Amino acid sequence: MTAAAAPGPAAANPLAPKQSSMAARSRFLEGSFAPVSKEVTAFNLPVTGRVPAELNGRYLRNGPNPLGLDDPNYHWFLGAGMVHGVRLRDGKAEWYRNRWVRSQAVAQALGETWPRGPVHAGMDFAANTHIISHAGRTLATVEAGPLPYELSAELETLGPCDFDGTLPGGFAAHTKADPGTGELHAIAYFWAWDHVQHVVVDPAGKVSRTTDIQVDGGPMMHDFALTGDYVVFFDLPVTFSLDAVKAGRELPYTWDPAHQARVGLLPRNGRTADVRWLEISPCWVFHTLNAYDDDEGRVVVDLCQYPQPFDVATLWDGHGPATLDRWTIDPAAGTVHQQTLNDRAQEFPRVDDRVVSRPHRYGYSAVIGEVGQAITPLTGDFADEALANALLKHDLARGTAEAHDFGRKATAGEAVFVPAAAGADEDDGYVLAYVHNPDRGASDLVILAAQDFAAEPVARVHLPARIPLGFHGSWIADQ
Repeated sequence: MTAAAAPGPAAANPLAPKQSSMAARSRFLEGSFAPVSKEVTAFNLPVTGRVPAELNGRYLRNGPNPLGLDDPNYHWFLGAGMVHGVRLRDGKAEWYRNRWVRSQAVAQALGETWPRGPVHAGMDFAANTHIISHAGRTLATVEAGPLPYELSAELETLGPCDFDGTLPGGFAAHTKADPGTGELHAIAYFWAWDHVQHVVVDPAGKVSRTTDIQVDGGPMMHDFALTGDYVVFFDLPVTFSLDAVKAGRELPYTWDPAHQARVGLLPRNGRTADVRWLEISPCWVFHTLNAYDDDEGRVVVDLCQYPQPFDVATLWDGHGPATLDRWTIDPAAGTVHQQTLNDRAQEFPRVDDRVVSRPHRYGYSAVIGEVGQAITPLTGDFADEALANALLKHDLARGTAEAHDFGRKATAGEAVFVPAAAGADEDDGYVLAYVHNPDRGASDLVILAAQDFAAEPVARVHLPARIPLGFHGSWIADQ
């Protein structure tokens, strides 16, 4: 195993926040959120169990890992991105790597030369939210203006990406890849725009279409939904605030009770004038599970919904649980019907990527709650604001949920489904997640059999380092 040296002291680090006399530290720098200080490369990883031979590819996950650790006001969303990856091939775990995304500031802090590339609106940021693959590129993404960063197969930074000059503005944290057309869809927003932008990237990796959608108040649009017929927007009351900027708030988005919550439907090949808006009760949504068009011409969206009001500065703390809900949008009647599918506190919902924009039966999510708290029975009443020690598998046809409990003091991140084969059934495959192993003080890549979800893992790949709580990832199969 080899490890790169940590950056120098915070005082000499251009990314380090200004020193503060405040004694308190941000909770996003403590416990399961605490960043790691080194880049690590390890080969021939030890495994308990058996890595399925059909899993040939890379499991990658992005998340914040700030280089400056002493700011008591630090917010989780603002740390420089670090991608953690495991390479699986022929039943073996060949390597683990973690690498900071080299924005200009990160490269300077590490004493390196920035790879160079385009920058949107003067905003350069070490993308920290998702890691995806499209048209042969591995892209670290983030929202609200900065461009994605392209990484090599070994997670080295190649530079910011504007899709060969075809992207007119910023990009987005969350994308939806249509498995039928091969197109990549995104909703970009930027605090200085009076609109959000639907962006379509073609299978060759060039932007083929953009559509500007007028919005007021600068709403945060972290995620969206895609069906065969529509792009679904969530215009909700978390909006950009100049008052928050003046007050020095690190993340200047606040709950605005005067901002009408609504859902927008844009026909997939429609124009700005074709958008249909439907008003809903105030709420907040970070993530969707999936969406599709039903046989009656309605749009069905499954998502994790928070009750209002929601403060992104504190995230889950004090807002009540995010429940898995279904919104049935009837364009003909102009109505949105909401129902709760599962009232357990949960986040980071994921679906088999092969059914994105199509009807789905299964979904996976991570439990929110007190780390180490017993999860039986799971009532949705959790006291803390961190991800907990369990993953959920939902069978939406039966209305049931099954939990995999990793034991007290373990911490499980987002789960990603990987099919056993390209033509396998929706539930025929594996669920992968990084899980902190308290006995080792490090993390494991855990591989569960989707059809035997609560059973012992098929494999645990033992990693040489701890992986902090982070955001989203992907399985990138060998081609």
